[in-house]
Amino acid sequence: MAAQAGTIAETIEQYGSYRKLRLAWTSATGGGWTGTTVNKYTGKIIGLKTDPGATAPTDNYDITLADSDGDDVLLGAGIDRDTANTEYVASASLGMVVDSALTLTIAGAGDAKIGAIAVWIQH
Repeated sequence: MAAQAGTIAETIEQYGSYRKLRLAWTSATGGGWTGTTVNKYTGKIIGLKTDPGATAPTDNYDITLADSDGDDVLLGAGIDRDTANTEYVASASLGMVVDSALTLTIAGAGDAKIGAIAVWIQH
């Protein structure tokens, strides 16, 4: 089943040359969801945090964060996320984004599950 498109909850915190971007989601029937940021971003992705939320997604759910070319700027680091624990990924395994809105896609999360991600972008 295709992911349900939805409005993305986008929160930005600015700290000098760093941005913390928080994106919240709720999966649809079939366990998928997709949404695109209103803002465009440029910089190196230096961190990722996934938080499964109070109504936790199915174990090993998948997250991708694609730029306007459709490339996953997480470089696969959002695959197989944990159902119960907040997880972090360091900058060495993450990509870059250049003047692009970002499309968050959730897959395999289960019906009506809640979660959030945070990405730190150095520009």
